[in-house]
Amino acid sequence: MELFFEQIDTQLRNELPFVVYKKPNSAELKALFQPDNILHELDDFTKSGFVFAPFDDREDGYIIPMEAAHSFSIPLDKMNVMPVTYEIPKISLDGHDAKHALAREEHIERVNRAITAIEQGLFSKVVLSREEKISRPHLDPIAIYKRLVARYPTAMVYIWYHPKVGLWMGATPETLLQIDGHLLKTMSLAGTQSYSGTTEVFWKEKEIDEQQIVTDFIVESLQASTSGVTSESAKKNSTAIHVEGPKTIQAGNLLHLQTEITLKVNTRTVDLLPIINALHPTPAVCGYPKEEAKHYILMHEGYQRKFYAGYLGELNFGQSVSRNNNRRNIENNAYRAQKTVSNLYVNLRCMQVKDDDVIIYVGGGITKDSDAEAEWLETVNKSQIIKTVL
Repeated sequence: MELFFEQIDTQLRNELPFVVYKKPNSAELKALFQPDNILHELDDFTKSGFVFAPFDDREDGYIIPMEAAHSFSIPLDKMNVMPVTYEIPKISLDGHDAKHALAREEHIERVNRAITAIEQGLFSKVVLSREEKISRPHLDPIAIYKRLVARYPTAMVYIWYHPKVGLWMGATPETLLQIDGHLLKTMSLAGTQSYSGTTEVFWKEKEIDEQQIVTDFIVESLQASTSGVTSESAKKNSTAIHVEGPKTIQAGNLLHLQTEITLKVNTRTVDLLPIINALHPTPAVCGYPKEEAKHYILMHEGYQRKFYAGYLGELNFGQSVSRNNNRRNIENNAYRAQKTVSNLYVNLRCMQVKDDDVIIYVGGGITKDSDAEAEWLETVNKSQIIKTVL
């Protein structure tokens, strides 16, 4: 295990690209180590590798190709990580801290402007976020990553580095897209409140409406973009897209509303690019209608999101499956089929490490029923939870 993390440290010191990640509920760490510093752009969704794409699809996304990297995996039970405590540090919320007060004023003003835009009919929802920079000299990214792994067992926990792009890490609870053989899975995730020992909680009408907006958008996008599944065919076959939820899920010290959406596809003919373009960015990180909300974000949010609210994960990984379910028949088990697996996640609850600074990204969905002060406090709560691993 120590050799594994020594290799990560070596990649960092030699300024060589890598990604280390743990998929949700997995007991395994996976890694791709690239032996050179070539920057591979994500321009072909038939490639196989680990992708890292931005919020704005007009900007470049990147891939660490399988054929250009060394792959490793180790079981988590070999990793020595101390349990992580969840105590959230106390902060001033009354505006005495000048930097905090200015950030609060700016975010509340942006939220109120967005509510006005919604009332004027520009869109029904927009997600506004902000960045928070924290000075952390002599930061140890590997130690932070170990704490993220220990704290978020149900999340996609990653650390990604390229010397020409930067160092990012995070623990995201949201799936953008999963394809396992012929089964396509995605989810809608919206609504947030603090976890207080139970998932039996009350959700306000604003949060329920926000969740339904995301779900409807994803279903409509899949109907329009997936090969063989159109709006008309979906009407004739109500089982074409299966929707289950919403339900309350826990992600660390937060609760969210989640709806699971599944669909069967023909992996031989399906084109991933239009599906990803249709789903990304989802209303959970952008708004609805998507293009209007996205344009508003790019014009009025006040900073560049870069890879925050983008997506990342495995693209077109090969996975072998046995053709024979009879374990006693060893000879037939030698004949195994290959299926293609993709696991892409929305880059939430993430941070960028830049020199001696950590940049945290937090946001929330704004609708006509939003309260600007409550939206500000939601971003504060999210940022404080992320800070507990620093």
